[in-house]
Amino acid sequence: MKTVLTILLTTMMTFNLMSNVSAQKSKTASFPYSNRFTLGGGVSQLLLGGFNVQGEYTTKRMVFDYSHGFNLHFKGNSASLVAQRQHLAEKLTSTLGIGVGYRITPAFDIRFEPKIHFYEVNYDAKMEQKTGPIAKYRTVTLGLGAYYKYYPFRNQDNGLAGVLIMPSVRYWPNVWSSLDNDKLTYFNKVSNQTEVYKAAPQGFPATKGLLANVTIGYTFHAKK
Repeated sequence: MKTVLTILLTTMMTFNLMSNVSAQKSKTASFPYSNRFTLGGGVSQLLLGGFNVQGEYTTKRMVFDYSHGFNLHFKGNSASLVAQRQHLAEKLTSTLGIGVGYRITPAFDIRFEPKIHFYEVNYDAKMEQKTGPIAKYRTVTLGLGAYYKYYPFRNQDNGLAGVLIMPSVRYWPNVWSSLDNDKLTYFNKVSNQTEVYKAAPQGFPATKGLLANVTIGYTFHAKK
């Protein structure tokens, strides 16, 4: 009796293992654009007078990316709320970081994203030509991003199949800055008084870290 039970248990365990493997193969086989490299750039960076380059490698379930942005200008309503009140302009001379994500569906993934950002702060356009930077500092953000990949020519059997449009929403809160207590006390030549400037958050001015973007890119060997 024990022998029969052992055989039945072993058979059930083997069948369960085989079923799980088969299900996993079926699930991963339905994920296109696996083991592919994508290169692209963001639209919002162009609108801010700069640019960025983003490269990513996608496996069946994981996404690994690196991005590097340059010379993003935040003036007027695009600057942080503190900068707006103090007639300042913020410039991201460089921003870079990595992302590690998981593909929930073939088109949708969630990523963990540590980033570092290099800032310059100056007066607005009228004053910045007369003075040097008020301050230079760095911030570090740790956040999440949600990405959706759309291939408008995915049914083509030519090179157009790799063209990618990828909207994203991200939340990147500051976790560190090189400013003492995240603040800078200085004499403002516009307001003619001492002001306290705070390290700028990423993204939309009133959200402290929420931002959106659209990446235009190309996935190589998309049809292979």
